[in-house]
Amino acid sequence: MTGVPASATGGTGSRPAPRGKLGAAAVNQASLWNIANILTMVRLVLVPGFVVLLLQDGGHDPVWRAWAWAAFAVAMITDVFDGHLARTYNLVTDFGKIADPIADKAIMAAGLICLSSLGDLPWWVTVVILARELGITLMRFWVIRHGVIPASRGGKMKTLAQGTAVGMYVLALVGPLATLRWWVMAVAVVLTVVTGLDYVRQAVVLRRRGLAEERAARAAGAGAATGAGAETR
Repeated sequence: MTGVPASATGGTGSRPAPRGKLGAAAVNQASLWNIANILTMVRLVLVPGFVVLLLQDGGHDPVWRAWAWAAFAVAMITDVFDGHLARTYNLVTDFGKIADPIADKAIMAAGLICLSSLGDLPWWVTVVILARELGITLMRFWVIRHGVIPASRGGKMKTLAQGTAVGMYVLALVGPLATLRWWVMAVAVVLTVVTGLDYVRQAVVLRRRGLAEERAARAAGAGAATGAGAETR
């Protein structure tokens, strides 16, 4: 059963399903239980599981850390697919808009905080990355009435670098690979700071433009009101 009345499916004695803008709007109202949202929920559930696996036996057992890496990798993969599926198949929902960025930041924050608490990653790296993520999120809400700041290519590269670096730190790497992960994390930190500054610049420009448009609209409205008053005299 689809749960859709016959009148909506063009059954006997009913009108055809609505078309045009009304029909498109009905189609775009995606169900909460769609594949994109399910992947987001899986990522949220993986966060506590990842933490438990990473901290098992004091957090330094290579086997448990390999399992923790597997959970982290699955979370990163679902992050790629849920957004793509939501945009491609019109599965965007209010839940997804809220839960997806929360899940992204939760798994990354969990990894950074656990690694720093274990002494594997300097705390200043964790503070810089988390402060940037929180700051940019708050800034987006600050300017949202003027417009939306789109995700840039640099932002996507930053996310990839962060995920790769944290994943490499989760694994118990030694030798050249341990040195390589340091450089990958360094790249991630640089991209984090640079893209953060670029988002701040975009936010300032967007807000100034929005305020200028609001002032122009008020001035035009006042001028129109003055002209109308003069005509009635």
